[in-house]
Amino acid sequence: MEAFIKSTAMKLISTLTFCAFSLMTIPAISQKPVGIFDNATGVGPVLHEGSATYDAASQTYELSGAGANIWFTKDEFHFAYKKLSGDFILQTRGRLPGEGVDPHRKFGWMARTGLDTSAAMVCAAVHGDGLTAIQFRKRAGANIEEVKSPVKMPDVIQLERRGRSFFLSVASFGEPFWTVEVPDFDFPAALYAGLFVCSHNAGVVEKAEFDNVRIVVPPKPDYTPYRDYLGSHIEVLDVVSGRRQVIHSAPNSLQAPNWLPDGSGLIYNSEGLIYHFDFASGKPVVLNTDFVKQNNNDHVISFDGKMLGLSSSSGEQEYGSLIYTVPIGGGKPKRITATGPSYLHGWSPDGQWLTYTAQRNGDYDIYKIPAEGGEEIQLTNSPGLDDGPEYSPSGQWIYFNSVRTGSMELWRMRPDGNWPEQLTDDEYQNWFPHVSPDGKWIVFLSYMPEVKPDDHPFYKHVYLRMMPAGGGKPKVIAYLYGGQGTINTPSWSPDGKRVAFVSNSN
Repeated sequence: MEAFIKSTAMKLISTLTFCAFSLMTIPAISQKPVGIFDNATGVGPVLHEGSATYDAASQTYELSGAGANIWFTKDEFHFAYKKLSGDFILQTRGRLPGEGVDPHRKFGWMARTGLDTSAAMVCAAVHGDGLTAIQFRKRAGANIEEVKSPVKMPDVIQLERRGRSFFLSVASFGEPFWTVEVPDFDFPAALYAGLFVCSHNAGVVEKAEFDNVRIVVPPKPDYTPYRDYLGSHIEVLDVVSGRRQVIHSAPNSLQAPNWLPDGSGLIYNSEGLIYHFDFASGKPVVLNTDFVKQNNNDHVISFDGKMLGLSSSSGEQEYGSLIYTVPIGGGKPKRITATGPSYLHGWSPDGQWLTYTAQRNGDYDIYKIPAEGGEEIQLTNSPGLDDGPEYSPSGQWIYFNSVRTGSMELWRMRPDGNWPEQLTDDEYQNWFPHVSPDGKWIVFLSYMPEVKPDDHPFYKHVYLRMMPAGGGKPKVIAYLYGGQGTINTPSWSPDGKRVAFVSNSN
């Protein structure tokens, strides 16, 4: 009996010891889902429990957490994460409020193979003293390595997985990204990915704040453009603060939101139909356009808000896209252009003219036509693509983009086509200038330099940029994944404080 008691006692002690060790090494009990993240937890033997909160009204996150460090062979921090498989792009703006205790407190994005303290991982880390780096442990239990960024204390942070590589992209809001690639990660397909904060002091809890948080899943490498589509977010952007809000999401392709002049909602296209999205109800409703059902993303609302211009391939097949007009509330459209392809982009402030891009005699130029129909008038005659013509609110200018100098740049001209003036000249491919209601600013889409000048494809890293209407240095106001359909049409709010656009993710 005594031997039995001793044996049982030893087993109990062994079990208690194992449980105590497990409590020290297994992450803290997870919270419930937080915003777009499935869980939030402490990783490593943190002394103080952290937290993660999401404000649905502002679509912002706050993480608090302790942790001695994320370095060498073990990590201690607080983590809001989601399980992701394959390629992904993690985007946010973030900051550390207050002075903090340790200058090496840090926050950012992280992707890990597991939730144990020494798991293989990669993170985009911004420190309290401004140091910014991509830090990584390619094998479990190995020491962390890093590549430092020349950008100090950026607030725009992006971490992308692309095959066996990870890319860090950082910027101070308003500036383009600085980007570095780190290759040769032998990670499994599925990773834990999300936001983190580490106090760099085991006894201290620090906070980090985040907005514009997006998890983007890009298309598969073998996807076919114009056949395979990603899901869509319609977003509203404050052009001064850069704060973005998703107002509507769908698993299919939504494109080119127009802001109604009365401020009540948006018009956009999807799968050939035109939708009216009402801000009050938060719901989209199909707009009746009768027989004109194969609508593309070149549609424009008249300045007085009474009429909608459409571009559609519902006519003779050999013409492709033709231009129609319809009352803003829907009805039977009236055909305006006799031939095609013709793509509408602008309505004159007095309501008398429509301006559009059209292919005639093998080249794409800009034309205008009476809004009631009639003879078209050619406004440009340069080799290559001229596109995106839009009237200024004063009616004194037509803004457009042109490849005539070899890259896609922004231009403006008088309504009769005279006095063309180049507005941009940089490494980006710049498309679709949209003029603010007061005529002082233009917002436009910029593709990266590697995109062909005369191409505006879906599903790329792009910027929305803003500059003075008469020319000047552009400022980045949104860092996003999109392209074709993002902002093809006029999309300023009536008060000139916001623009609507589409971003994409699978």
